[in-house]
Amino acid sequence: MPRISPREFLDLPLRVHSFLTDVPLHDVWAIDLPGGHEEVTLWEFRKDVRTRGWKKIPKATQALLGLRLFLGFIFHLDAPRSAQKSASYVRLLPPDDRDRSLVPPGSKESLFEVVYSFENEMLLEVRNATVHAFLAQALARAPGGYRLYWGIYVKPVGWITRAYMALIDPFRRWIVYPQLLNGTRQDWLRLYCDQPGMRVA
Repeated sequence: MPRISPREFLDLPLRVHSFLTDVPLHDVWAIDLPGGHEEVTLWEFRKDVRTRGWKKIPKATQALLGLRLFLGFIFHLDAPRSAQKSASYVRLLPPDDRDRSLVPPGSKESLFEVVYSFENEMLLEVRNATVHAFLAQALARAPGGYRLYWGIYVKPVGWITRAYMALIDPFRRWIVYPQLLNGTRQDWLRLYCDQPGMRVA
């Protein structure tokens, strides 16, 4: 399983550690990515995957996400509220971080909003009636290639957050995240390991 101890993630020199000081770190995931040239960045990798359209969500994960969206629609869990909008951490981003971000803060990224996107670190945010959560992604050099980290932060929005996380954690930890990270690894292998003449680090 790609879930790891938070200590390794917390030891990385990342902006998220000082930015989300008031938000608990829920868990951390990591996958090793072999090969790649000497200066691959998270920004480059994500851009190349989008350009080639290789990212495919596995059917089991699609079904679970579809069920979550359906229940969200039925119970109005995802309806935008003014309080949620005012709670966005995008408003807390300092001007120098805004200028450094390669994607405009507040831009939509699937079900998330971008807080910031640097060359090797990205912070995404989602807010609804059940949870205020963040996904921090970081890419770092590792023996034989690179390592991709996902740090999941969860800020309670009330009593429902604990119950909601207890309900979804088994699916998230055993199906959704392993499948998504495995798909990410397959995209990396196609980009940096399967092409003739591609130099491997």
